[in-house]
Amino acid sequence: MLLILALVLVVSACNKNNNSNSSSNGNSSPAKAASGKSDGKIKIGFSLDTLQEERWQKDRDLFKAAAEALGAEVQVQAANSDDAKQIAQAESLISQGVDILVVVPHNAEATAAIVEKAHAAGIKVLAYDRLIKNSDLDLYVSFDNERVGEMQATAIVKLAPKGKYVYIGGSETDNNAHLFKKGAFNVLQPLIDKGDIEVVYDQFTKDWNPANALANMENALTANNNKIDAVVAANDGTAGGAIQALAAQGLAGKIPVSGQDAELAAAQRIVEGTQTMTVYKPIKAIAEKAAELAVKMAKGEDVSADKTVNNGKIDVPSILLDPISVDKSNIDSTVIADGFHSKDDVYKNKK
Repeated sequence: MLLILALVLVVSACNKNNNSNSSSNGNSSPAKAASGKSDGKIKIGFSLDTLQEERWQKDRDLFKAAAEALGAEVQVQAANSDDAKQIAQAESLISQGVDILVVVPHNAEATAAIVEKAHAAGIKVLAYDRLIKNSDLDLYVSFDNERVGEMQATAIVKLAPKGKYVYIGGSETDNNAHLFKKGAFNVLQPLIDKGDIEVVYDQFTKDWNPANALANMENALTANNNKIDAVVAANDGTAGGAIQALAAQGLAGKIPVSGQDAELAAAQRIVEGTQTMTVYKPIKAIAEKAAELAVKMAKGEDVSADKTVNNGKIDVPSILLDPISVDKSNIDSTVIADGFHSKDDVYKNKK
């Protein structure tokens, strides 16, 4: 009898100690504590707006490789530009016990719900390349997106200092699209005020879809009897749609068009002469930086940010990397030299 009593006391003491240990971390919610991983690996949830664009496929692969090199595991979900789907996927990642969420939001406002749900589970959120608005976001890692717009407009103004301009923006739900536009008009507005430039068409492009950009550009050409002098397009996909519309009117290569993301098709158009420039954002740099910071945050380590960006609710600690303007003159020393695209691929259509 004494032996049985002693065993009962020992088991009771062990259970008490285990319960105490599971709740000792003040940052852990019950859901988080219950997800303990036997292998000790950091588990990162990577929620992407879409994988339908070449650029985001590269981000996914580079981020995953960088995180895995640091000993982490990455669970990837892509929402195909569906707000409800992205929130549901994030909830699934949270329920799977990820240690941190890295989010490329489709909708800067709607994804505030992801931050709230993650924080309720004791999980921090890092916004990757695109800001999440009106939330207590933990960290924002991106490029200087206003500078991207300035680079686009500057390159086009050099070639068309006067005349009728078309602005083909990005998705209105993407905060970056507003930053690109702000940057572009930092350059354009003084010339508009002088009367040198007239913006005769200015539209966002739903979901960044090139087909929507094509329709916008067709509308702009029709409304102006094809008398357009320049196009500032917010990324390479929208530039491609605009150039398709110009080609149908025999104007491709005759009107300067900007872009962004250094997609292969855009690089090919640049050397062929139908697209003026792109903005190269070294994706390897942002992917590796975000992976490094995500792992540190998941471990509860401090991360330092040299800037803040206001998201409508708080000043979010932010790390903003430098973009690079690329045209025919420096494509070999930037995009190709970095191995982002091979020279053979870029020049394969050049006659």
